[in-house]
Parts: sequence; structure tokens; C-alpha cells
Amino acid sequence: MIVFRHADPRFPFLWESPDQPSARWHRVGEGPAHYLAETADGAWAEFLRHEAITDPEDLAGVARSIWAIELPETPDERPVLDEKTLTGGERTYAACQLEARRLRDAGADGLTAPSAALRSPASSGFRTEGGLVPGPARDERVFVLFGPRPDLIAWAACAEGRPREDLLPRVRRLR
Repeated sequence: MIVFRHADPRFPFLWESPDQPSARWHRVGEGPAHYLAETADGAWAEFLRHEAITDPEDLAGVARSIWAIELPETPDERPVLDEKTLTGGERTYAACQLEARRLRDAGADGLTAPSAALRSPASSGFRTEGGLVPGPARDERVFVLFGPRPDLIAWAACAEGRPREDLLPRVRRLR
């Protein structure tokens, strides 16, 4: 499966040390934890959400790399949390971090969860049918991998790009 990740163009596509800032599924010192989106829109939405970008004019200043990463298999583990917690703002991070720790302690090397950044279901893909038209709606997922992953292969989908303006209304705000 091919998954996507946004990154600062100055750095590699994955963290290699535990010095990663905390986020939904890990605390400082528990990394690296690699957050991978099922679609490029999902990766862009993660960036837009965390940067609180809502104005189309702000997109002109965005310059992020998007990486397409070959994921040999998706993690089987699913967090046992309600939807509101899985997709909530920073107040829900402690519960998610605790659940991720429970999964890691049980031997999990990752987890699969609904995208917190994208409202679901929504159309992320496109088709050509008399021009460019939205594809079918779907629920987007994220995959979080725990620990160093030197085995993963990635391709630079863009060196310095920015998301499409039509993605902004689909992003779930970080509150």
C-alpha cells in the first residue's frame, strides 16, 4: 500500500530519534512515531490542521514536501476509544497517548485509526468524466508506526508544494 506524509523539505521523511515533539499517539521520549495518511489529502489536512490554516491566502506561503511511502502492511491494532476522542482536539491527546502506550506495551508496532484531520466521509480522489470530478466519498485512515523504520522506502511526490484550496473546508479544526 502507498501512504503519504508531509515533511519540512529540509528534513527526511521519517523521524529517526525519540526526540520528536509529542502528538496524538505519543509523548516526548516515546518516539519515533510515524504518522502516515491514506491519501495525499489526508497528509495535507494534518499539516493544515496543526498550523491552523483556514484562509486560502495563507496557502501561498506553504512549501512542504509530500512523500509517497510504500507500507508493506497496515497495522492490525485499532485503538479502543470513542470517535469523539479519536478525532478530537488536543484535549483528547492524553487518552490517545495512553491507548497507544497500552498497544505498544502489548507488543504492537503500530496502529490504524480514523483521520482526525479530515471530516468523513468525504471525497479525496478524482476521476475524469467530462473533466475532473470528485471520486466517491470514503472514511480516511491514518497509520501510526512505532519506532525506527529504516525498512520503509519513499518517493518524493513533491519537493516543495502546497495543498489545494478546496481542501480547506474539509479539514477538522484542532481545538
